[in-house]
Amino acid sequence: MKYYLIAGEASGDLHASQLMNALKQVDEHAEFRFFGGDLMSAEGGTCVKHYREMAYMGFIPVLLHLRTISRNMTLCKRDIVAWQPDVVILVDYPGFNLTIAEYVHRYTTIPVFYYIAPKIWAWKEYRIKNIRRDVDQLFSILPFEIDFFEKKHHYPIHYVGNPTVDEVAAFKRAHSEDFQSFAVEFGLSSEKPIIAILAGSRKQEIKSNLPRMIEAARTFMDQYQFVLAGAPGIDHDFYVPYLSGHEVKIIFGQTYRILQQAEGALVTSGTATLETALFRVPQVVCYYMSCGKVVSWLRDRLLHVKYISLVNLIAGFEVVPELVADGMTVERIRKELGNVLSGGNGREKQLAGYEQMAKILGDEGASLRAAQAIYTCLIK
Repeated sequence: MKYYLIAGEASGDLHASQLMNALKQVDEHAEFRFFGGDLMSAEGGTCVKHYREMAYMGFIPVLLHLRTISRNMTLCKRDIVAWQPDVVILVDYPGFNLTIAEYVHRYTTIPVFYYIAPKIWAWKEYRIKNIRRDVDQLFSILPFEIDFFEKKHHYPIHYVGNPTVDEVAAFKRAHSEDFQSFAVEFGLSSEKPIIAILAGSRKQEIKSNLPRMIEAARTFMDQYQFVLAGAPGIDHDFYVPYLSGHEVKIIFGQTYRILQQAEGALVTSGTATLETALFRVPQVVCYYMSCGKVVSWLRDRLLHVKYISLVNLIAGFEVVPELVADGMTVERIRKELGNVLSGGNGREKQLAGYEQMAKILGDEGASLRAAQAIYTCLIK
């Protein structure tokens, strides 16, 4: 069958690539065409547009790139119609993908499947109307979404487990390097433990969070060395102004290896918080936004969830500290980071919370379960 996938950011590229690999296992004639990234390209098929040309976040960046976004949208619609796939599989990225879903539903007979459901339980719950109208099958990777979609909105979904569990487990099986080898390869000290910095995958996230993370890190630089995981699709030069004059090592394309060696982490909210937890690395979730007091006020009134990190949302209680908007200050980062490092008051409690969260997520095999469910739906 012919599968057209659309992923608009680094995490989507990762999850979509795993799904493609699994689809090849259940469908030996699988063909792929996609909007995505390098990981998807490695699985075969044709990359029509790379996600780095699509990943705009925030009102101003989106406004400044409206023409580019519009061109990408038009290209995607025309390309789908021209290729005539057996299914369009949307991967997260709701701002773009729900528009594509509406178009495909209205003007074609191609079924629309959504893998990694839009997080409408957090905000924009009204989008359930669009999903109900335009999406034929929804595949969820978060256990609490079952109640939201099926019980609250009476919209049946497929819960397949979480692919991040697969990805981390596969990495751990394939990599068992010691700290000494890692340090030598990347020119790090073998005497100081590592604190990882994961500052986001988009330029606006990095711009907002990284300077404060680094400023807070200075307190710990006598005892620790800080390693920044460079985001896919972001050039090294973009980081230079933020790292200049600071003892922070940047390493690209090795996020899991960094986490495997880290004692603690500062993490911008997103899939990275879940990955960090699955590596059992104590973390502080940091998500700064300008106009922090206004954002915090709006958050209390617009968001329908208590937490922003996947770790806490899955667990149902606060496992990791969340410093959001005006709550993300250098002083608070320092305090919370100290609590989760070796000897800190919160380290063992957080690690115990990770174990509870992992039990809720369930076993690995999500990508294959999703592929089997997708294929079954198509051949019925």
